[in-house]
Amino acid sequence: MTSHGVRPDGGRGGRVVELYRYPLKGFSPEGVGEVTLSAGDGVPGDRMFALARPDTAYSEDAPEFLPKTRFVMLQKDEAIARVRTSYDPATGVLAYGLAGETGGATETGGATGVAVERADLASAQGRQAFEEFVQKLLGPGLGGRPRLVAARPPHRFTDAGGAGDTFMHAVSVINLASVRDLADRIGQPVDPLRFRANVYVDGIRPWAELGWTGLELGLGASRVRVLARTPRCAATTVNPGTGARDIRMLKELSSNYGHTDCGIYVTVLTGATLRPGTPLTPPVGHEEDLLCGS
Repeated sequence: MTSHGVRPDGGRGGRVVELYRYPLKGFSPEGVGEVTLSAGDGVPGDRMFALARPDTAYSEDAPEFLPKTRFVMLQKDEAIARVRTSYDPATGVLAYGLAGETGGATETGGATGVAVERADLASAQGRQAFEEFVQKLLGPGLGGRPRLVAARPPHRFTDAGGAGDTFMHAVSVINLASVRDLADRIGQPVDPLRFRANVYVDGIRPWAELGWTGLELGLGASRVRVLARTPRCAATTVNPGTGARDIRMLKELSSNYGHTDCGIYVTVLTGATLRPGTPLTPPVGHEEDLLCGS
């Protein structure tokens, strides 16, 4: 994904560029070639598992929203950025490994040079193996072995879920032009994956999306309504490739723009299948928010 400079396609108009899901809360993204959206629901397979901290009580049979601080997460546990994961919903198997370690199979989620283990998340043995892997990675500061838990539908482990069911099933969108503008302001590249969105779009003016709250826009044949701007937390300080805290993101957003928001949450009104290249139609009256190609 290009994060700095001119639009990579040099084209005209808004469009979807990349699509991602995050099966395991806080862990690595999975790029997907298409996403079928349904009215009132989020991206299929997104935030369906989480690692509850040792002192967190969570019931899969009676799920309820808990703040992200009750789970293993980037904001507290930056080392998990080095873990590469890939989940196969057809088999229930999670492939995982630590970037920089090799041996055995060497591919996880498209990343090479990663020693791969595999865990059947339907089995107690498979869950325990992954739990112990994370416990060893994070060390004694975690306070014990975390517990892998599943979000039985309609629950999802989304950060915005505390605002209600609509937000729990929202789709997160990032404007790549905004990320490039931020990179220009701070004088260094910014990986858009720091913002862990589902849909990355391009071809609209930097930060124009922040003015769309309450309005409807089109993603191909899908209609979505913008629920809110996405407030950011310290997880964005973490480099998704290295696990290092290398950009004071909240400070940079605040000092350069007077806020700490990046991206928007949308709720799906009309479902459709999105793919890279799917056109984005801005809200009525905001046609000037489209960028012309260079």
